[in-house]
Amino acid sequence: MASLMNVYAAILQLPGMETPDQTFTEWVMQTWEDAGDPMRWPLLACVIVGVIVIIWKLIDIFRKGGATKRILREVDELLAQQQIKESLEVTRESNAPAANILYAGLERRDEGADRVMKAIENQGLIELSKLESGLVVLATLTNVAPLLGFLGTVMGMIEAFQAIELAGEVDAITVARGIKIALTTTAAGLAIAIPVSIAHNFFVSRIDHLVIDMEESAQKMIDALFAMQTGQSGA
Repeated sequence: MASLMNVYAAILQLPGMETPDQTFTEWVMQTWEDAGDPMRWPLLACVIVGVIVIIWKLIDIFRKGGATKRILREVDELLAQQQIKESLEVTRESNAPAANILYAGLERRDEGADRVMKAIENQGLIELSKLESGLVVLATLTNVAPLLGFLGTVMGMIEAFQAIELAGEVDAITVARGIKIALTTTAAGLAIAIPVSIAHNFFVSRIDHLVIDMEESAQKMIDALFAMQTGQSGA
């Protein structure tokens, strides 16, 4: 909230934006009134859904990311020491995405490299879909919020032209409300879409990093299993 108030104070310093008698709360309430009855509620719904999903994904991504790094480090150390049973036990007890993927491969270690790779790929797709849950909502809000804003713009302009039609002449005061609604809803839609889009891209980037780490660890596991099988065959 403090950061929002700082941004608001900075905006007020711009030429033509001086409203020193209006606090941040009053500005928010005024913007809410200016948005007009038809569009304010859908825009508010976008804000609420966006905030909930962003907070949930932040917790989910950082929790799974931390668990994934821990399990990958532990399994890599065990595989380096050729402790397959211990690795299997560690991955079985963890619910991290990487643990589920490695467990699927280790469980089929005696069925050949092709079966191991296939199991890893199938489980990887399942874990990826879990990691990406909620991103569709953010992507939808990124597209829908500006469209709602533009719809509010059209409705505001319609209201402005209706005022002109009823008045029979062009008067700034007559059309001011319609134009104000038009501009406010557009600004609100963009103000919602921009941070949601940034959050969406951030989550996609974090998921990509997790996927790369899991792929590297899975490849290390396959190499370790292959090396062990080769050594046993040679013996």
